[in-house]
Amino acid sequence: MTTPRKLAVEEEMFLVDPRTRLLVPVSKAAVDLVGSEDDLEQELFLQQVETQSDPHHAVADLLSDLRATRRVAIDAAESVGAALAAMPTGVLAGDGEVTPKQRYERMVTRFGRVGRQALVNGTHVHVDVTDDEEAVAVVDRLAPWMPIVLAMSANSPFDAGTDTGYASWRAEVWESWPSAGPVEAFGDAAGYHRTVAAIIDAGAALDEGMIYFDARLARAFPTVEIRVADVCTDLTDTVLVAAVLRALVETSAQAWRAGEPFSPWRVELSRAARWRARRDGLGGSLIDPSHGRLTSARHALDSLVHAVGPALDRSGDRALVEDGVERLLTHGTGAERQRAVAGDENDLAAVVDDVVRRTAESARD
Repeated sequence: MTTPRKLAVEEEMFLVDPRTRLLVPVSKAAVDLVGSEDDLEQELFLQQVETQSDPHHAVADLLSDLRATRRVAIDAAESVGAALAAMPTGVLAGDGEVTPKQRYERMVTRFGRVGRQALVNGTHVHVDVTDDEEAVAVVDRLAPWMPIVLAMSANSPFDAGTDTGYASWRAEVWESWPSAGPVEAFGDAAGYHRTVAAIIDAGAALDEGMIYFDARLARAFPTVEIRVADVCTDLTDTVLVAAVLRALVETSAQAWRAGEPFSPWRVELSRAARWRARRDGLGGSLIDPSHGRLTSARHALDSLVHAVGPALDRSGDRALVEDGVERLLTHGTGAERQRAVAGDENDLAAVVDDVVRRTAESARD
């Protein structure tokens, strides 16, 4: 086993009124109580907070860190009369209240309803890279696998009091941003930076922080930042996604350094594959990147594990990933859990209560 690349995770989560189960705009008070933006940050809406882990080599250390950051967020939420809910969409909520910061207000002014409806939470995974050239080579090769990772994390079937018919409604909402979603291959770092500059010049993003590609070069860190996943209620799902993404980054980087050719997907196929993933999660068929055709979720996940197997062996994560994949296939994703809790009566209050409870449980050692 070699020393694996470091990885870190950012989680966006909601603040919920424990009595009404509605989202409450108290993020400033919660963040002010913590006193350090390294531990808890505000987001686009006052109903949201964001946590971030430190970078770690070992997934076990990442899990411990994520538990600790959730405990900080839970304590802060409870201090202002709220509960922390690791859910990607407001199960019972409608529009949010924009955080009164100049950048956020500019975003909503420029993008209108697209900005005002972006009340959603994702998981952002950072994986170390050596430089921009390796990072872009990785980004180019990750694209076909991103729908499968999305399907694994799918955790948002409900929004604003309705069943959306999707496993990940967050992904559907998120792609309304003009700079979000799958992209064509860039070829090299110069091609990536030219494209980003053109998007900003066109006004489709305020700055590099609004480049919402599925995978992008991080602004402040030497990492690839992968933003495709829903926020997961259970941290066992979060670290599974993180371990898979690190293995994909390592596999892609090794293939690039070895000069192995690859066939980039057309963006239309990527969009079709993402639609299948966000509609069905692991409850239907997925497009298998190994042959580009629909197959069962189990076969698609088998292809994923096979593709990254050597990287998982080098990092020591094979057992964690194989066990986690089997758990998802046997017990279902977060979306399936939410629908099971809602039951035939569509009891969405019970869904919120279950998410709040499991968010708290996930923070315990």
